[in-house]
Amino acid sequence: MSYKYIANQSRFLSTDPVSILGKLGKTAAALLVVGALGACSGGSVLSSNASEPQIGPDGQPAAPEKSFNRFPDIPVPTNAKMDTKRTLVFGSNESWYGQLGLNAKHDSDTIFDFYKQELPGFGWEEITSVRAPVSVLTYMRGERIASIQIEKANITGSSVTFTVSPRGGAIPK
Repeated sequence: MSYKYIANQSRFLSTDPVSILGKLGKTAAALLVVGALGACSGGSVLSSNASEPQIGPDGQPAAPEKSFNRFPDIPVPTNAKMDTKRTLVFGSNESWYGQLGLNAKHDSDTIFDFYKQELPGFGWEEITSVRAPVSVLTYMRGERIASIQIEKANITGSSVTFTVSPRGGAIPK
């Protein structure tokens, strides 16, 4: 085994590849155990913006993330962030239409299940859904159609594209 002296720290570090890999393996194993225990803790990993409001420092309900205030008619997964490069929206409240890009921290299957469960509570009626590498859900609410595309993000989580358009010949308000 070889060692390297680290100046100004008065200690030696191993430069042996086997020793270094052994230490990394122990660290990776510890992280896996912590992750597994967290997964076993139970409870829902997602909540919607329709759940009980968070309480702010003044004791009043805290407003949801400002960027999602324009979309009171759709559920937004916990900790999702708007991707402004993929978002183009016209109108507001319950008459908006356009495309909303979201980056979610949860995997695509969890997000798919989230929308299947939450959208009916917002008044959306399912037309069709397909679970695939790029999953697609289609819903109708009044004179609007929503198409939600969900795919695995490049590193972690998932990418959601929520497109809302007028149904058939309906003219947006």
